[in-house]
Amino acid sequence: MSLKGRKVFSLMLVFMLIVGIFITPGYNSYAEESKITDITVVHTNDTHGRVEPGDNDGMGFARIAAKVKELREQNQNLILLDAGDTLHGLPIATLSEGESIIKLMNEMGYDTMALGNHDFNYGYDRIEELSKIANFSMLGANIEKKDGSPKPLKDYIIKEVNGIKIGIFGLSTPETKYKANPVYTEEINILDPVEVGKEIVKELKEQNVNMIIAVTHLGIDKSSVDTSEKLAKEVDGIDLIVDGHSHSELKEGLQVNNTLIVQTGEYDKNLGIVNLEFTDGKLTKKEATLFPKEEGMKLEPDKQVQAIIDEINEENEPILKEVIGKTTVLLDGERETNRTQETNLGNLMTDAMLDVSGADVALTNGGGIRATINIGDITRGDTVKTFPFGNYLVVKEVQGKDIVAALENGVSAYPETLGGFPQVAGMTFKFDPSKEIGHRVWEVNINGKPIDPDKTYTLATNDFMAAGGDQYVMFKDKKNVGEFEALNEILVNYIKKSGEISPEVEGRIVAEKEPAIEEAPTERPILKVEAYTVKPGDVLWRIAKSFGKTWQELAEYNKLKNPHLIFPGQKILIPVN
Repeated sequence: MSLKGRKVFSLMLVFMLIVGIFITPGYNSYAEESKITDITVVHTNDTHGRVEPGDNDGMGFARIAAKVKELREQNQNLILLDAGDTLHGLPIATLSEGESIIKLMNEMGYDTMALGNHDFNYGYDRIEELSKIANFSMLGANIEKKDGSPKPLKDYIIKEVNGIKIGIFGLSTPETKYKANPVYTEEINILDPVEVGKEIVKELKEQNVNMIIAVTHLGIDKSSVDTSEKLAKEVDGIDLIVDGHSHSELKEGLQVNNTLIVQTGEYDKNLGIVNLEFTDGKLTKKEATLFPKEEGMKLEPDKQVQAIIDEINEENEPILKEVIGKTTVLLDGERETNRTQETNLGNLMTDAMLDVSGADVALTNGGGIRATINIGDITRGDTVKTFPFGNYLVVKEVQGKDIVAALENGVSAYPETLGGFPQVAGMTFKFDPSKEIGHRVWEVNINGKPIDPDKTYTLATNDFMAAGGDQYVMFKDKKNVGEFEALNEILVNYIKKSGEISPEVEGRIVAEKEPAIEEAPTERPILKVEAYTVKPGDVLWRIAKSFGKTWQELAEYNKLKNPHLIFPGQKILIPVN
């Protein structure tokens, strides 16, 4: 090749190299854009069988399903989670021992759930049965069987969403051991959530997940030892905690270190939504919001879910007609009486509360009693109509003065009706309606003995009052030492045990004027009088001194005109106590 040819070739080679620099993929000047992946986490907790909308309840499952479908249309990368206390509550849940709720959750497309303390209200064996019906995983990383046998509950799942691997594990509160009937958890241990959490996070990281979610029924109550806040503080590596148990409404979540804790409140009054953003597989954004009932009620109910609800209600009709016992007297559930005075139905319910809980006293609000039960057969449906709210039994430790304050609150509106009027067992009390509000209760006896203001008693009440409802704020922060089934279930079991019942009004609550307190007359000291005969040489001061008196006392007592002039043979009277 000639010199000129070589020069031309060299110029062409340089030109091609320059062009190649600008068109070669991956070169710095034209680096690939980062890959962004959006994932939506939708969550519920503490629905307690509130499948249908209600004045004091949420939007219902059919509208939750409608909202979830709407969100899926916006983003197919969606995960649906539940944090427990879901399988128990209202009769639509309890009559089938949770199976109805599992059917609905299957239809709604849940991915997984953790177990709440009230989910154990049918016993652990029932949990295992329901886990086999569910199309989703029930998680229980800190639950183990005492006999060492395998459990159907999974510790965790790894869900891959559009190339993003998300590890999800579940934890239940150790409080389940006493916040559900202890009989129901005899065969299992519930381990320390923090210690188990550390093990699971380590295991998930070894599997190279992009994110870790803990679905927990721990709560953020200050009275609880094992909380989701404690978990977030002591276990590194959890990106999101979907929580329940404390019925806390966290509108934008609670940030603890690098962990976001979310919770919706209670009774599906809100639907939780967390928007996640991943950049090249790394979690770069977490935003929590709540979708409220007010907005949810504007949605059309999901037809498939609503059809299942209607079918369940139809199937429950024969169950509600089951005869559970008989009453020889009318059980008074009228509004006017239960909100102003002792009733035999109030006595029956509170007796049942004492029977199942073993508490010292029981107190429930008359406003929670909603229907009379006529003489004759009692059906399961009768108890549902009478106690329709799904409230469950809570046992708290309170002092005597708290009980007195509670009774003062309960009779504050008398003689007007008040939903908080107390129906009681294990105690009797008297109050004076003529006295100032807050100072009406003048006698309280517990098991026949006067109440001790400073003594600690166990009080059985319902969850509404235990949380401070009907102004029973004196109970709100007291130690919770037990939780049991719904009131209507407790009543069913109590009536079944008795067979035939005849409760009466017994004088547990008496409105009468406090007797006036008569001042006891001042007792005068009983005196004994001795006579002293004056001897020659005696002087009054010396006589007084010998009897422990002063001469002035003797002069006054004997009315001596001249105390310095006394005569031999004269009688001096000496008063002696």
